[in-house]
Formats: sequence, C-alpha cells, structure tokens
Amino acid sequence: MFKCFIIPLFALFACSNAAQAQFGFSHEIGIIAGPIAFQSDYGERYDLKTNLENSGFGIGIIHYLNFSYEADCNCYTPDTYFNDHFKLRTELSYNKTNLEHAGEWVKPERTGLGADQLRAMKGSTQLTNIGMQLEYFPLSIRDFTSRTGSLGPFVSLGAQFSYYNAEAHSSLGPLGSPLTTFPKYLTPSGNRPFGFSTESNTVWSVVSSVGTRYKLSPLRDLMIDLRFQYFFSNWVDGLNPNPDIYKENKANDWLVWLNFGYIYYLQ
Repeated sequence: MFKCFIIPLFALFACSNAAQAQFGFSHEIGIIAGPIAFQSDYGERYDLKTNLENSGFGIGIIHYLNFSYEADCNCYTPDTYFNDHFKLRTELSYNKTNLEHAGEWVKPERTGLGADQLRAMKGSTQLTNIGMQLEYFPLSIRDFTSRTGSLGPFVSLGAQFSYYNAEAHSSLGPLGSPLTTFPKYLTPSGNRPFGFSTESNTVWSVVSSVGTRYKLSPLRDLMIDLRFQYFFSNWVDGLNPNPDIYKENKANDWLVWLNFGYIYYLQ
C-alpha cells in the first residue's frame, strides 16, 4: 500500500523536473497540520455537537510549482496572467478521526436498548491522501513575493486519491447481533452484509480550499487554509445504512480541514 502512494509522488516530482527544463519555474516545499471535522453517518445530521465531537487531526507535506519565478536563472518568467496568478500544489497527507454517535438519540434521558446500542458504538477512520490542486491567487504573486509582511489570498480546486482504513466496534460486544447493533445497521447495504463495515479500501475525492499566505521572509511563507473534501463513497467512515430504506442517508462522507502551514522557497 505504501508503494501505491510513494511511487506516484516521485513520478510527479520527476515530471516537474523534466518540465522545468522546457517551461521554467521554481519549487516550494512545506508542511501542513491542523484539526479535522468529519461529516459522517455517525450521529445526527446537522447536529453541531456531532460535528464537534467527530473531529480528528491531519498532517502532510506539500510541494508547489511556482510559475512566476525561474530558479535556474534566478529571474522572473514571462509576465502572463497564468504565471502571476496560479500555482500547482501536490500533496501527500495523513489524517485520523475518532467517531461516535451524538445528538438527540443518545441523550442521557434516552434509556432504551436502541439508545444504549448507539452510545456503545464507536468507530474511526484513517486516510492517506495523494493529489493535486490548482491554486488561484487573485492578487499578483510577484507583488506578494516582493514584500515581506504581505498577504496572498487564494482559492483552489483539485482531486485526491485516498487509501482509508475504517473501523467500527461496540462496547456491548461484536457488532452484527440484535443485542449489540442498532436495527438500521443490521440491514445489508452496498454489497455488504450490514450497514457497517470494518474495511480498508481506496476512494477518489474532490478538494477545494480557501486561504491565504503571509510573507514571513523572502524565502518563507506562513499559510492558513480551510479545506472541503468530498469523497465519492459513503463507506469511508465505516457506516452506510441502506439508502434505499433509510432516506436520511443522503450524502457521501466529507470533511472540513483547517490547515496551518509553513512553506519554504527552493533556490
């Protein structure tokens, strides 16, 4: 599995080095880290408490192609709109989120077997992601680069390929029994025998971010961005009640990630 992510990553760097000889650009590298809110089938839809409790943490390494500056000649590239307003970001990241039910149906005053089953049910998901985003800077990248203390806001859009490892369990005993499992999760779903699954698999996602850079020094930036990541699967969290029966199960899994980053410009 590890090779599945490392080999494409090195291939991307190799392609970027080959392209630099023809088109001219410079490289930036950095690290990112920050909290994650995972929107899953655990808990109650639109419930703030669920969103806050089902949180995790992520970390990653990032690489940028900066089209406004050419490292080989220590000079600016031709002054085109694309060169001065776009960067290409490659990323390898990892995050983990612990999951549990929250909201109306697990309040302390709920004393039935169903409430006990939901309270006892826990899960987690781990994600290793690799992908690319095209970042758009509405203000001039050259102007931002030339002034220490300046801000460089941006928005981005891209895609990622992820390997996920989802787990589901209960403190009442093994899941899959009417004694331990809430009825909606006992129904077969998506070619699985139940509406829950402990599995490892791959998934594609679309990623969009909004954020800004702060010019710390000529070769160093700080960054903050808020990311939305939507997965093309509803099994990333390990839960997927049969959507043909349980109509509230409408959306695939998605997450919001607040990133704080440090970026260094390679010469």
